[in-house]
Amino acid sequence: MRALLGVELPGYRPVDNDVWANNEGDVLSLHFFGLPPDLPASLDDGPALRAALTRLTAQAGGGLIEASVKSLGQLPALKQILKLPLPGQPSGQAFIGSFTVPRATCSTVVKIQSPERGMTGMREAMVMAKVGHDKYFRPHPCAPEVQGGLPFHAADHAQWDAQFPDHPLTKVRRTLDALAEAVQVVPEFAALPPFAP
Repeated sequence: MRALLGVELPGYRPVDNDVWANNEGDVLSLHFFGLPPDLPASLDDGPALRAALTRLTAQAGGGLIEASVKSLGQLPALKQILKLPLPGQPSGQAFIGSFTVPRATCSTVVKIQSPERGMTGMREAMVMAKVGHDKYFRPHPCAPEVQGGLPFHAADHAQWDAQFPDHPLTKVRRTLDALAEAVQVVPEFAALPPFAP
């Protein structure tokens, strides 16, 4: 089912059905799932949703950077940004941003993936030098008890994006902002019964 329109963005070329890439290797994709969404909590319960997503991401070896409920094409959507280790690499991370638009019996997801390339860790090293080691690593604000996965730290905060405009995390945030402006929901999808966990 085609649920969203306006996913194609300037600078991205089609590489497969509902998959686009840019010259920097970032990949934009659109997915439809014909099953009830497996979100761990209601979109109305932000604290429980963020805590559960933090735990799930850490269990998968990654780290949740942010999660919030935003409007995408007039429907409530879960906006997430997370980081994962680059598969098969001794260092480096991939940053993934997504909007999940859940309905009662299905969902659609638009996702942007941007991996680190070349020398990795520059943003992290420069931010740590500015804020100091003691203020750099922090308990995760959504689930302070979480251990494992990639650590929560100061360099992932949006306040540093302007200083690192070409960093994958900055690009993921920028792309999600563009998608929030461009995406429209197909009326048939919008008319489906709303999500209830």
